Amino acid sequence: MVANNISPLSTAEPVMPRDGEQPLARESSRRLSHFVKHNLRIRVADNDETITLPASAVRLLVDTLKHMAAGQSVMLVPIQSELTTQEAADLLGVSRPFLIKQLLDGRLAYRKVGTHRRILFKDLMAYKQEFEAGRMKAMDDAASPATAVTSVPEPVATY
Repeated sequence: MVANNISPLSTAEPVMPRDGEQPLARESSRRLSHFVKHNLRIRVADNDETITLPASAVRLLVDTLKHMAAGQSVMLVPIQSELTTQEAADLLGVSRPFLIKQLLDGRLAYRKVGTHRRILFKDLMAYKQEFEAGRMKAMDDAASPATAVTSVPEPVATY
């Protein structure tokens, strides 16, 4: 049975590892990484209860722990989530005014709820991939010569 009272995770605050949690997260991710392709049965020591985690949840847990081990904040956002412009800008690492310009220029899909703009998380991630690809291409173009340099012939002396 699936609960219908799932809270929207996009409004949750990012989780930052506390002091001393990075080594624990590193060790946990290392040990759990061997189980990402199969469901994992774990036993809760406090009450001897056994829980089975789906392989996909184990993979998410390992990825989360890796980020925490690196001292990074993490936040779980369902793909169907709608984000505010500020949340979307924060996830992209850009300013809100820059994001609004992208919306108004038609580079990123959104819908209006009253006077507020909402962006689907999946659309934001598609835009991010395009944005990153464009940025990488620009860096590659800047690193490579724009045109081949041709030698200029020596001036010919006239007699």
